[in-house]
Parts: sequence; structure tokens; C-alpha cells
Amino acid sequence: MIEKLISEMIIYYHGDPKRIQHFMKVHDFARTIAVLENLDKETLFTLETAAVVHDIGIHISEEKYSSAAGKYQELEGPPLAEEMLTRLGFPEDVISRVCYLVGHHHTYQNIDGADYQILVEADFLVNLYEDQASEKAAIHACDAVFQTETGRRFCREMFGL
Repeated sequence: MIEKLISEMIIYYHGDPKRIQHFMKVHDFARTIAVLENLDKETLFTLETAAVVHDIGIHISEEKYSSAAGKYQELEGPPLAEEMLTRLGFPEDVISRVCYLVGHHHTYQNIDGADYQILVEADFLVNLYEDQASEKAAIHACDAVFQTETGRRFCREMFGL
């Protein structure tokens, strides 16, 4: 089911390899962190689903607001994710949680659940690299945002901290 969603997202992002590369990397980091942190099977499925669609609102945000800012993605993404996941036959409880995660994945306070925490960490790992963040920014993110032992280790190792 995740593979079909990935295929649909590649179609959705037609002609935008940067965004395809981004969600694939976030998905892989999220899955790897989750497995190493012993996340249960159901939460892992929800996390993987959310990781694939987490930035689904970016194109409409750029069109409507001339911005890819997180607040706009959080606003515009959930209805798009809901439509796609419903069409693909995902369970309603998964759709509900994924829409919540898409609508909050750039909000770093009041993180409620391992799926949310790991999604944020995976997105940070990829964004820090893609944005060529400074060592200071990586240190700050690693200290302030990362909570899982695996995520912290990956952050320190990736950025030589």
C-alpha cells in the first residue's frame, strides 16, 4: 500500500524531482528511525504514510500564497492528503492521523506521539542537508528538536557533531 502511495506521489509531483527526492528521503529516514526505535507495526504504517505525503500542500501553497512556508503547507496539505488516501483505500483512522501530522509537521511544540516526533526528526535531517544548514543550526536542531536516541545519533553522525 505504501508503494502505491509513493507511485501516486511521484505522479502528483510530475516534473518536480526535487520534491520527489525530498519525500523519498524523509520516508526512508522516518522508517529507519522508527524500526530502530521499535515502533509498533500500526504506528509505523501511519508514520510511513505521513512521511510520503507530508509536503503534499507545497505546490498549492506556492500558487495561492507565493510561498512554501510551513504554515501554508500545514493549512493546505490535509485536504489533499485526505482525498488521495481515501481514493487509494487507506483506513479511516490512518487517514485521520496522517492529516493531523500533515497539518502539524512544521509545528515543533506539543508533539504528541512517536509518529509525529519521528516525522519531524526525519524531515529535519533532510532539510538541514538540503538547505546546507550551518553546523550551529544542526547543533541547535539536534539539541532542541530531536528526542529519539536514533534520531539524535543520525543527526550527530550526519553533520559530524
